[in-house]
Amino acid sequence: MLTCVIRYQIDPTQHDAFAQYARNWGQAIPRCGADLVGYFTPHEGSSTLAYGIYHVKSLADYEAYRARLASDPLGQENYAFAQAQKFLLREDRTWLRKVSG
Repeated sequence: MLTCVIRYQIDPTQHDAFAQYARNWGQAIPRCGADLVGYFTPHEGSSTLAYGIYHVKSLADYEAYRARLASDPLGQENYAFAQAQKFLLREDRTWLRKVSG
């Protein structure tokens, strides 16, 4: 099992737009085959860092998931929403594997 942690730098004036983006992924990601842990928005401290976390079985499964997500109507709509609203300033993905029990 691999875990993808997406670290977003977001526009601090557009938390509501990011929250909508996250809710949309909350529907599309599981439907397309990844195990969504969740999306997290700033609460205390930094007002610009947000996270999305999900699991996939392998990088091959990730590639298949990404293809399904790219053709998913809500996925396409959400990508366009982020482009139009410009609330995502930076997006970084880190791949982790669990080594504890």
